Amino acid sequence: MGLFGNQFSDVVEWDEFREDMIFWKWHNDEIKKGSRLIIRPGQDAIFINNGKIEGIFEDDGDYDIESEIVPFLSTLKGFRFGFNSGMRVEVLFVNTKEFTVRWGTQNPINIPAPQLPGGMPIRANGTFQFKVNDFTALIDKIAGIRDSYLVDDVKIRITAILDQLLMKWITKEGKDMFNLQANAHEIGKGISDDLNMELMDDGMKITGFQVMSFNYPKEIQDMINKNSSHGMVGDVSKYQQISVADAIAKGNSSGSGSAADMAGMMVGMNIAKDMMDTMKESKSGGGQTAGGDSAQGPNFCPNCGQKNEGAKFCPNCGQKLA
Repeated sequence: MGLFGNQFSDVVEWDEFREDMIFWKWHNDEIKKGSRLIIRPGQDAIFINNGKIEGIFEDDGDYDIESEIVPFLSTLKGFRFGFNSGMRVEVLFVNTKEFTVRWGTQNPINIPAPQLPGGMPIRANGTFQFKVNDFTALIDKIAGIRDSYLVDDVKIRITAILDQLLMKWITKEGKDMFNLQANAHEIGKGISDDLNMELMDDGMKITGFQVMSFNYPKEIQDMINKNSSHGMVGDVSKYQQISVADAIAKGNSSGSGSAADMAGMMVGMNIAKDMMDTMKESKSGGGQTAGGDSAQGPNFCPNCGQKNEGAKFCPNCGQKLA
């Protein structure tokens, strides 16, 4: 039976294409004369003979297999129609796009924490990206025994080890156990490197790994929120400014309602404080001038109105002026 017989499909193409399918294998026993190969955008076609790659075709298009494909096959390029070789040819179609997968922990991960003897139970979620980058490894490890491979197959494999990697890298890079988001990039980078080691033997590469959020138990989250509030109140000046602005906004600056009352009270307290500070400065001056001499009295006597020429007592009524 020749490679190009008189049976089977006229067209070799990926007729079961799915966006979430990583590869699909066309493997009829023989390709008849006049058959054509169709490669669509985002696909590569790999001709395989006895488990060995004969040729890789990356450009999308419609090709005549006899004249445009066979001459480029490594060991089959001398093949002619009608020659009874008995060889079997498979065509592996590979999706070349970058896949994005959402992930999330199924159960809380207990991260060791000095503050909590039983550990910190944390959930996390995010996304990761991967793509095929080594056809030989892909065929040797997966495509050699499977006709297709889905994104979910990779996701199941990744999530099986993800909890361990999260614990490893949170412990290593999580500088503040109560604010892990601050180190999310470093944690994700470490996990990405480990996942790459896991998938590279299968011909795939992790191109990105992101931790979108860390989720704490409600009691822990409430405590974090409370501590954050206390930290803001520690800056009294900032707290007053924020409170006044917020109160005026809620009261629409109309002077009515509890918010406006609060704003008025705060402004009044500030004015009173300024007056007290002025009075203190006046008293601390002790009636002395910058040069240390006694200060002169007022220009007019506050008792009788007599003009004063700098005397300490009014020359008209004797009122003390300084």
